Amino acid sequence: MKSLLASKPVLWFLFLFNLAVAAAAPFVVDGTQGIMTAVGMGVVSLGAGVSLLRGRAADAA
Repeated sequence: MKSLLASKPVLWFLFLFNLAVAAAAPFVVDGTQGIMTAVGMGVVSLGAGVSLLRGRAADAA
């Protein structure tokens, strides 16, 4: 499972999908639930983005 989650296609999917949901959530879901959904999805998106950058830096070295 760990190797699947660390693959580049999966990381790109997690990054882009969660970023899109985080951007749309406050407009689709009202109130605190929309804000918390956006925050949670944003954190997952940032984590995937950091993993992509770390992989890129490791490939360059």
